[in-house]
Amino acid sequence: METISVPSAIDTRKKLKEILNTPRDCNTTLCPVKDVLHKVGDKWSVFVMMALGAEKTMRFNELKNSIYGISQKMLTVTVRDLESFGLIDRKIYPQIPPKVEYTLTGKGEEFLQHLIVLLDWACRYSKKEKSS
Repeated sequence: METISVPSAIDTRKKLKEILNTPRDCNTTLCPVKDVLHKVGDKWSVFVMMALGAEKTMRFNELKNSIYGISQKMLTVTVRDLESFGLIDRKIYPQIPPKVEYTLTGKGEEFLQHLIVLLDWACRYSKKEKSS
């Protein structure tokens, strides 16, 4: 797996100070950090984003079969949430039986680039934990 570049510690601290010093009322539901974490912070959202990032376009059952342990109901809830947040797009074809395909939006592709950094970090450190 190729290593993905991440900001330096100094750049990270600067960005965190910038974010934390921006006036926001994070006690309301409008806090952007809380909103994003609420929408994509659960394991199923991450797995859906990974599956769609790897395959580009998937039908519902393909998506369900690619994510071990997800129920049909949980997948339905997850794709609806990701669609409402603008990360995935659902295309319905007018045919019998109905055909529905899911793809990442531009916003979803951009989010996936950031998610990959976290996934890369998790894979590197889980390997070190197992070998220790």
